[in-house]
Amino acid sequence: MIRVSNLRKIYRVPQRAPGLGGAFRSLFSREVREVRAVDGVSFEIAPGERVGFLGPNGAGKTTTLKMLAGLLVPTAGELSVLGHVPARRDVKLLERITLVMGQKQQLLWDLPPRDTFELNRALYQIPDAEFRETVEELTRLLELAPLLGRPTRNLSLGERMKCELAAALLHRPAVLFLDEPTIGLDVVMQLQVRQFIAAWNARFQSTVLLTSHYMDDVQALCPRVIVIARGTLRYDGSLKGLVERHQPLRRVRLRPVSGFSGALPAPFRAPVGAGPGRRGVPGESDEESLEADHVADVPPGDVGALLHAALTLCPGADVRIEEPPLEEVFARLFRAEAGA
Repeated sequence: MIRVSNLRKIYRVPQRAPGLGGAFRSLFSREVREVRAVDGVSFEIAPGERVGFLGPNGAGKTTTLKMLAGLLVPTAGELSVLGHVPARRDVKLLERITLVMGQKQQLLWDLPPRDTFELNRALYQIPDAEFRETVEELTRLLELAPLLGRPTRNLSLGERMKCELAAALLHRPAVLFLDEPTIGLDVVMQLQVRQFIAAWNARFQSTVLLTSHYMDDVQALCPRVIVIARGTLRYDGSLKGLVERHQPLRRVRLRPVSGFSGALPAPFRAPVGAGPGRRGVPGESDEESLEADHVADVPPGDVGALLHAALTLCPGADVRIEEPPLEEVFARLFRAEAGA
């Protein structure tokens, strides 16, 4: 469905000294610096896959999506989407892809969303029966009925984002490029958008390439992730594999029964304020730690022995085993890349 081979995008950025003198000298002798926004990225995506495309700010994610959508021309390398070269802007390709950017909009500001829908129907030459069926389905899945007749400028950010998604999907594209589709939305709207994207993917087997800084988006939608940093590919594989590579520990939380005053095995860290010499959990405030469980971060192979020892010392305790938070995994990965 999508094939990327040794993709590069290099910008030539003019440089000049500050002040009027620098501006004057640049008229006759301009210095140019090369910025490698994307530098030798390669990957393939199969039909129907949902893939997270991740990286820190400035990694080259949006630049790559724009090249895949045909908005930018690569400096070098090869691109193929649905068998077409995106930069050629073939109508047969444009009819089957869509690009949704959380910080851009296609809705007409002073008109209600249904007018934008009608405009897209005409642009994509969607048959009337198919158009009505798709609008009805999108209205039901995204709960758009109260929004379609209101001017776009009177809609909240979350309401506009749902209408943006609907407008981008009227022609039932086979490939969805989603760039921060939940940015700025509250948790309820984020959940609705995630559920909608998953339902749409299941309904039409569309291929989804998603960028997001919200790890809940990635965890809910993307079994596979591609990570880039400084324009180069750093990881391509399962989300589980990435977690195990960069944060292989499991977090064990244990809450003793009321009145327990004994000592737990050494790996456990007690909440702040629980007694002399006991340490709090990194990343938790004192107020949170006072009510927190005892916590231990251990390799997966040590979990069984630790639980046996803990429950022997503290029978009846409430125990939970957690995967490490994705935010911690990616923060660790991005810090490592920043220091590389």
